[in-house]
Amino acid sequence: MLDLNRLKALHAVSVYGSVGAAADALMVTPSAVSQQLAKLERETGATLLERNGRGVRLTDAAGLLADHAERILALVETAEADFEALRGEVVGRLSIGAFPTAARGLLPGALVHLRERHPDLRLQLMEREPERQIREVARGELDLAVVQDWVNRPMSIPEGLSRAMLFDDIADVILPESHPLAARSEIELAELSGDRWISSSPGTICHDWLVYTLRSAGLEPDIACMADEYPTQLALVAAGQGCALIPRLGRDRTPSGVRAIPILPRPIRKIYALWRSDAARRPAIRAAVEALRTVSVHHRPVEPIEEQAAGAAPGDVRPGDHLS
Repeated sequence: MLDLNRLKALHAVSVYGSVGAAADALMVTPSAVSQQLAKLERETGATLLERNGRGVRLTDAAGLLADHAERILALVETAEADFEALRGEVVGRLSIGAFPTAARGLLPGALVHLRERHPDLRLQLMEREPERQIREVARGELDLAVVQDWVNRPMSIPEGLSRAMLFDDIADVILPESHPLAARSEIELAELSGDRWISSSPGTICHDWLVYTLRSAGLEPDIACMADEYPTQLALVAAGQGCALIPRLGRDRTPSGVRAIPILPRPIRKIYALWRSDAARRPAIRAAVEALRTVSVHHRPVEPIEEQAAGAAPGDVRPGDHLS
């Protein structure tokens, strides 16, 4: 009989293209993956990996077996979800991914909420960028993800995933107190022509969004400093090194010497919980979404958001994305 863990190792190598990458995804050592594959070769009597330069590639036999493994693993997940739903208990293991500001600003409260109410649930939190989370949820490597989606630059969600909106997170412009516009109650983004900016690293979703947003307002980005953590960006603004666009979830503490000013039009990112539709029957998924909604109440804006779709309240499950 084929061993499920060995099939999982083979499937991971098929998806990620190497033993090392598969080991990272499975959170084990490359040696452990190699050992599982060696045992699977003995069980099947077939060669599964061949040398390909400095790496390896799957043989035809391995490709065939990996295709079956994908279907088998999906069936196992469905069986586990159905069994948990039948029992109606919030149990088992639940892996949750979150982008950095959500991991700091939302997940601690949500994890406390879950542990207090469901002590038999084994929780695992992993900080991930949104694009990576989406891939890992789609592949079954994460059970639930907390992702962001800028209104002016929406992301693509693959078929087979469902999501529930948690809240709208508004970004304000952060200026040094010495800035000529620092006393204003609101600023149009185009008024900041000629200013230098503080940004996240190129290739990150936050950097790409900032560049897109500035160019949409007719401003060519002049990046003075790059820092991935919002507290660092705030400190650089306070030091007079430039301006920054920072979401309110990322501003747990604002240093002295800076002003956070609303801008027009409002830059809004929607914060979502995301899961595989087939796993929605798991009570653990439902409990986690409920916990995230509970802690999200404190982050919802009190001012009306004109850009929000009519009749869609923060926290509503999107049409077609039901927890059922």
